Amino acid sequence: MRLIRVHCGQPLVPGAEILLPEAAGNHVARVLRLRAGAPLVLFDGSGHDYAGEIVELDGDRVRVRIGSRSAGLRESPLSISLVQGVSRGERMDWTLQKATELGVRRIQPVIAARSVVRLDDRQAEKRLRHWQAVVASACEQCGRSVLPEVRPPCDLSRHLAEAAREGQRLVLSPAGPASLAGLPTVAQRVELLVGPEGGLDDAELASAAAAGYAPVRLGPRVLRTETAGVVALTVLQALWGDLQ
Repeated sequence: MRLIRVHCGQPLVPGAEILLPEAAGNHVARVLRLRAGAPLVLFDGSGHDYAGEIVELDGDRVRVRIGSRSAGLRESPLSISLVQGVSRGERMDWTLQKATELGVRRIQPVIAARSVVRLDDRQAEKRLRHWQAVVASACEQCGRSVLPEVRPPCDLSRHLAEAAREGQRLVLSPAGPASLAGLPTVAQRVELLVGPEGGLDDAELASAAAAGYAPVRLGPRVLRTETAGVVALTVLQALWGDLQ
């Protein structure tokens, strides 16, 4: 029987009792219809899993006793940061979900010149909380015990100007001179830039090149933004990461 995994946004201590987060409690009690005594796996994002047991249910309030700690899944040897042009609604959610499943370490949403989505400060904060919940849910499903960091969205120009240049930087471009799969190797730290629905314009590609991003292509076809990033992450992990 596959154990249900639940992310808890607080440090977990063996022997303690906690209430599950509201959404998780609703899912456990009303959707799965679990009862007292049912086992769970809890994780707090620190890289460990914790045995859990339901001790009390009262509506959506589910109290769980924390048991022994064990090592979580080993993370990929590639530390990949995904700089993703923000796309609309479910497209962005899907990208973040699949990027999490594929072992990405950090996600930096960016607003580019051709971005359809524009966010004011209030919208950006609300969207960030939503994206963090999407990532946590993806970790529950795929077995990861370390949550990828989702950073607040910012303008692409700001990221290019301010972000630290760490490891190898790559930008997806249909006209890139080199194939991603044809690279002889990649660094242990990789930052991958993917444009929004309309792609990156010429000025942004030039700015990315000036910031150290090497343009690479995925193949002869132009892929949607939600497809391109996932395919590129798959290639990286399959050739140099943990999908070997």
